[in-house]
Amino acid sequence: MRVALLTEGGYPYVSGEGRLWCDRLVRGLGQHEFDLYALGRDARQEASGRLDLPPHVTRVRTASLWTTDDAALQGAGPRGGRGRRARHRFAECFAELADVVCRGGAGGAPRPDPAHGADSDDVADRFASALYGLADLAREEGGLVGALRSEAAVRALESACRAPGALPAARTARVADLLVAAGLMERALRPLSLDWYGDDALGAADLCHATSGGPAALPGLLARHFAGVPLLVTEYGVRLRAHHLAAGRMDLSAPVRALLAAFHARLAAEVYDRAVLITPGDAHARRWQERCGADRAKLRTVHPGMDCDDFRETGERGQDTADPYTLLWVGRVEPAKDLVSLLHAFAEVRGREPRARLRIVGAPAEEPGAAEYLAHCRALAAQLFPDEAQDAHAVDDNPVSFEEIGGPEAPEPAGVYATGAVVVLSSVVEGFPAALVEAMFCGRATVSTDVGAVVEVIGGTGLVVPPRNPQALAEACGALLRDPERCARLGAAARARALELFTVEQNVAAFRDIYLEIVSHCPVRRDAVDAAGGPLPFATPAEAYVPGRWAVAVGPAPAEESGDAPSWAARETHGREQLKGAAV
Repeated sequence: MRVALLTEGGYPYVSGEGRLWCDRLVRGLGQHEFDLYALGRDARQEASGRLDLPPHVTRVRTASLWTTDDAALQGAGPRGGRGRRARHRFAECFAELADVVCRGGAGGAPRPDPAHGADSDDVADRFASALYGLADLAREEGGLVGALRSEAAVRALESACRAPGALPAARTARVADLLVAAGLMERALRPLSLDWYGDDALGAADLCHATSGGPAALPGLLARHFAGVPLLVTEYGVRLRAHHLAAGRMDLSAPVRALLAAFHARLAAEVYDRAVLITPGDAHARRWQERCGADRAKLRTVHPGMDCDDFRETGERGQDTADPYTLLWVGRVEPAKDLVSLLHAFAEVRGREPRARLRIVGAPAEEPGAAEYLAHCRALAAQLFPDEAQDAHAVDDNPVSFEEIGGPEAPEPAGVYATGAVVVLSSVVEGFPAALVEAMFCGRATVSTDVGAVVEVIGGTGLVVPPRNPQALAEACGALLRDPERCARLGAAARARALELFTVEQNVAAFRDIYLEIVSHCPVRRDAVDAAGGPLPFATPAEAYVPGRWAVAVGPAPAEESGDAPSWAARETHGREQLKGAAV
């Protein structure tokens, strides 16, 4: 089958999100053809280059979300002047979309609170109608980049903000706020202006697989709209949650944040509604998706696949190489990891066990403020252990050491995990804890805070404490340091669990089955033509139209009232009706 892999800010670029699991997925499913459709987020990422791709990747098309230079928008089509009718259609569609966004619902949630008097189904239908109306117009006119940033778009957004029922924060928007909001919304809607939807591109795919929600899934929505291609959405980090976190770090006004939150919530709800299947990476992501309107029946958890080969030798050797008094922390040094609580907890552990050591091994962090936070943690360690921290580089003399993966003390992760008896995670915010899984591959006992998907990952193979509680963290770490046999038992159980649930092979096998399942239930119905484009009589076997179980997949099914392709559930219901008719 031909799979169109849709990415944003990641694969096939060397840097970015999700590039590793996407590359492993593509290489693990060599029996399929893959076409890559990648949206780039910034110039630095695009300048970093691309990964070497396997031969069964037959097409790579990219577009930029960060630039406003028309010449840099590959495949976005011409942007000449438009006639009066086209301008009128754009004004109607964008005004409808702006009105839905500005009303937002309770806090910009995708499913408005009934107490506010809003009909969620009606609002979702209005957003979908406006979105696909803009898509149809963009296809006819060759793109909408200029129109979405035009004075007409800003005026429509202003009218929606001033209308009764608009979000309170949106009512205070000034012209400068509206210009910023319109520009950021246009970036998210940039896929509308691309020429990716013909029969020689996404229209030729059997399945679209979006590696995140939001803009990455928008080409999949349009492929479904124009060609009936089924859409699969995988989120290992919920895109809407990432948007909320990023908006907090950006210098945006309250009206702009409110408008963007409502827009992205509506887009996420539309993606979840139109997708055939949604595969969150863990229960934490699953809860976010349900809160954003995803149907529980469409959700199927597929854990991220991680390469265990580098950790196999360490895991097989067990606790033989570990220092029984060393606690180990591995990750990116940033405030969300709460190293301050960890240092205070270790001070208590050190008071009870003078032989205890703490190794903090951090990956290079590029986030703003990361260097300042690391300096703060170093200063705190020197304050907590003033008599022992005279030399900041003497690992043997200091109870706390700060190292960097790839440095002289910590050349590679497997060697780092081999030295510690207990691996600690002290985060206050966490998604899928990859460092914990690496520790489990190495057969290490763990102490973790109860955040994100931690409990789901470790099961009963480690100790879990509340976040921001140094006392509880210290007691759990001390309990394991005092009981080496318990450490060994927990480490062995953790390794067995990780090898069963979190390997690349498990991930690839899950998606192999999902691809076949989706295509068997939702095949793309195309007219058979010859090389010259003429029709091919009898190309479809006659038995495809005979009532029977095969009719669930290929038999004609009634269209829904909205006029879109029938849903998965509608096809199954139609198949059962056909079976009943055959029995009569």
